[in-house]
Amino acid sequence: MKVIFTCGGSAGHVNPALAVAQVFKARQPGCEILFVGAERGMEQRLVTQAGYPIETVKVSTFERSWSFKVLRHNLSSALKLPVGQHEAAAVIKRFKPDLVVGTGGYASYPAVHEAARRHIPTAIHESNAYPGLTTRALANKVDLVMVGFPEAAAYYESAKKVAVTGTPVRGEFFTLDRERARLELGLTDSQPLVISFWGSQGAGHMSAHTVDLVERWASEGRRFHYIHAAGRDYDDMTAELERRNVAVSDAEVRPYINDMPVVMAAADLVICRAGASTIGELTALGKPAVLVPSPFVAANHQYKNAKVLADRGGVELIEEKDCTGDKLYHTALDLLADGNRRAAMGRALKELASPRAAQEIYENLVSLLK
Repeated sequence: MKVIFTCGGSAGHVNPALAVAQVFKARQPGCEILFVGAERGMEQRLVTQAGYPIETVKVSTFERSWSFKVLRHNLSSALKLPVGQHEAAAVIKRFKPDLVVGTGGYASYPAVHEAARRHIPTAIHESNAYPGLTTRALANKVDLVMVGFPEAAAYYESAKKVAVTGTPVRGEFFTLDRERARLELGLTDSQPLVISFWGSQGAGHMSAHTVDLVERWASEGRRFHYIHAAGRDYDDMTAELERRNVAVSDAEVRPYINDMPVVMAAADLVICRAGASTIGELTALGKPAVLVPSPFVAANHQYKNAKVLADRGGVELIEEKDCTGDKLYHTALDLLADGNRRAAMGRALKELASPRAAQEIYENLVSLLK
């Protein structure tokens, strides 16, 4: 069996594909898997780290605001479409897949569209509560649409078939409990652990708020263990902390959290954005969280993701316009002081979890081949 997974743009599109690829490798010995992504997308790093081959096609984003600069960008993106389609066709002709699966991002459009045109079985998965432009554009072309949130199913009226599967999470997130994870991190005392991250691309204002949070945390005696992943903002953040005479270790403020399953399992509270992949991980682990959705994403879909969890009592939702370092710090302290509330949040998140999502997606995909 040969399967192409195509995705890109963010970890939220790539990680679900990696989780399903794990199941294919476990259930189908000898299965050949190829990823297709964008030329300069983060999917190249994530897929390569996971040990899978990846080929790239030319593709670019489409902006939804109106200005001369945006118009010029969208025109450039439109001109790349036939080039990307031609490159995707060449990959499919060479690899000869039995199945092509898209998990979102502009990079997933050319390969899925080309496979559907050639009558190769195709499917897409949408992790967000509000569907992205790519999955909506492909919905009436593929054999199966799968969604992570039940709320998303209503947006696919033109699809041949829709299945609510949940969002798959890599198997590593199910192998550690809090105590074992803390030991792996060398945490042997009773202080709680708070972790935060805004994404590998950095987050501008949120990184500035995090500097304020870290300064307050350090000046008030480090009342909890803390790990922050700064992404591209790491150099700017550490320089600003040094300017303020705030000393932090490389383990406390770091560029990335490479051992995310361990760190998240050990955490008592997570402060982060509301991407679908992260939400899948939070619900799988039942980790109480403070979510600050990015307001700079298509259709404000991160807010809609976070609202689903907040309405069920699983997270504290703070909009970026209302966010400050002090607010993040005091919200964290309040939640850490209320074990009963955090336990209730964890239970609410677990109720939203889809621990069999990767397996269900695999079963749905295999059924397309029969």
